[in-house]
Amino acid sequence: MTETDNREGARPARRSAASEGACRGLGSRTAKQGATMLGAEAVVASLEAEGVDTVFGYPGGQAIKLYDALYDSEQIAHVLARHEQGAVHMADGYARATGRPGVVMVTSGPGATNTVTGIATAYMDSVPLVVITGQVGRGVIGTDSFQESDIVGITMPVVKHSYLLQSTDELTRTIREAFHIAVTGRPGPVLIDIPSDVAGEEMVFEYPDDVSLPSYKPTYRGNAKQIRTACRLLEEAEQPLLYVGGGVVSSGATEELVALMDAMQVPAVVTLMGKGGVPASHPLNLGPVGMHGAKYSNMAMTEADLIIAAGARFSDRVTGRVSEFAPNAKIVHIDIDPAEIGKIRDADVPIVGDLKGVLAGMLECLAKAGAAPRDDQWVADIAAWRERYPFYHPNMAVNEEEDEIVPELVIAELGRQLDPDASIVTTEVGQHQMWAHQFLHRERPRTFLSSGGLGTMGFGFPAAIGAAVARPEAAVVCIAGDGSFQMNSQEMATAAINGVPVKVMILDNRCLGMVHQWQKLFYGRRYSQTLLAPVPDFVKLAEAYGWEGERVEAPGEVAGAIARMLAAPGPYLLDVAISPEQNVYPMVAPGAALDNVMGAIDVAVGAVRTDVPAASGSPRARTAGAPAGATSPCAKIDAQFGGRWEVDPQDTGARLGQDGSTVDVRPEDWKTLFRAGDEGKEDRR
Repeated sequence: MTETDNREGARPARRSAASEGACRGLGSRTAKQGATMLGAEAVVASLEAEGVDTVFGYPGGQAIKLYDALYDSEQIAHVLARHEQGAVHMADGYARATGRPGVVMVTSGPGATNTVTGIATAYMDSVPLVVITGQVGRGVIGTDSFQESDIVGITMPVVKHSYLLQSTDELTRTIREAFHIAVTGRPGPVLIDIPSDVAGEEMVFEYPDDVSLPSYKPTYRGNAKQIRTACRLLEEAEQPLLYVGGGVVSSGATEELVALMDAMQVPAVVTLMGKGGVPASHPLNLGPVGMHGAKYSNMAMTEADLIIAAGARFSDRVTGRVSEFAPNAKIVHIDIDPAEIGKIRDADVPIVGDLKGVLAGMLECLAKAGAAPRDDQWVADIAAWRERYPFYHPNMAVNEEEDEIVPELVIAELGRQLDPDASIVTTEVGQHQMWAHQFLHRERPRTFLSSGGLGTMGFGFPAAIGAAVARPEAAVVCIAGDGSFQMNSQEMATAAINGVPVKVMILDNRCLGMVHQWQKLFYGRRYSQTLLAPVPDFVKLAEAYGWEGERVEAPGEVAGAIARMLAAPGPYLLDVAISPEQNVYPMVAPGAALDNVMGAIDVAVGAVRTDVPAASGSPRARTAGAPAGATSPCAKIDAQFGGRWEVDPQDTGARLGQDGSTVDVRPEDWKTLFRAGDEGKEDRR
């Protein structure tokens, strides 16, 4: 087969079929059933029996028999990556975009070890992969043979399961089990290590339909009593909140989740992995939460009296300081992985099961009880916060240099030009990833692909190639940083040679943006090894790989450049120059409580960012006359709304309601700041 052999992606298999262990392809009904063949040929026949249409990989000495067998397959297209890590990320993107397991094939030794970062990325984000590695012959395993590595041992902490084949007798059963394990329960990567002599032995091909794994029985149906208890808490709650994670995507539970939000008027905050699982246009979708979430989302999490964690795992990037997380809330935790429940935050009502089924059970229970929202005040409160603390405000333009491209507006412009029903966006990792989470609206699951748990620089671009191979009808755009993109930029060759029309938009600040931001805010501007020289010229790099490329440096050029990028018939790189001084706000400092937010916009004090350090030479600093590192004077104003008086950066004045506070409002009276009408405000004055 050639590199240009591309196939149309098949429809995603029904999740119920996977959960029951049924074959996604022909299974035992394949025409090859009962034929005598080599082990390597049986591997390829097994992949065909599972319905695999694409394999990503890179050949080598101990995988040569596997690749020789793959040469004759009329069903499976192979995408030759330029690095094994890129191949795994491509398979990962394929899996995230479709729900089907991505398949990787590489050789032993360095070929296998190059897959580790990609495998760990998929493991952390619960993505189904089957990774097939060639291995040295059984007789020399353990002798430090040429290109030998113990890949089973190396990857053990980051796979859902792994196999080292010992005989052709177990070959087809192992592959059947691997696909079953990868897609059932909490999805994840499975590795199969195949010694070269096993690949060269003759065998009779018998592919099983059934899987017998007595020790592996994922729980899909949630406990009925626990579901009823959760429903009772929801009926009683005055300030309920849904905390939505990646489980809503892997379970296909969007319809049930939205129905629950509508029926009980429950707002939802959404993690990076859950993005797209709730339509961005839904009025109760509060969007991002956590370290770079909206201030109103974090306030909702802090003030909620009931949190329903739906397929989420209480990541530290969401909770902030765990001891102060959601202090007033009871917790209902729904997850298919029992190991996640109680790992970070104790659950008052733990429910182990598939999210789609559990939510359907809750809807049925609530309907039978005639349940209805208690009142609409909670939703009104959040709406007031949302209006007051937006992610961005037009008045912010006065605080920006006139000739400076604003990254938030670049992302928003890309979102305006993309068809939400026919596009997929991937991201690399860094500031651009958080801006994309904040400003790029997604209406459907599996249309926003990002490395969440591992935070893998170099993920987004090859993942975009995999997604574009899986869904050729969709426009696929990777939002990248100049640092992240260079981690796997060699895959530009893969896109060009295979005719994959992926687009890459680089927010180019010539630094490692997120680490640079932390150094600025928390390490006294000691920029140790985060400033990148202005190389390469990305447009020339694009041309060298046969791509189209363009660089923009002025705000007025952005919209037209994005339009040209999206209209291009082939791969396209758009290099957007932004300032290294741009920060991602709002932000919760590492180790701080979730409600301790810096850099939030407050329209009540003029639509300016509050409680942020002012950079020397910035428009804000010049206006305020503040030295480098000084606290924004807006922080002083913010004290009247519950913040801390900031006379100077070292001030530790009393918080609202504490002894010494100059504001005569108790913490427990916070609701009056938003619920009282004009008459109430007059009374307080």
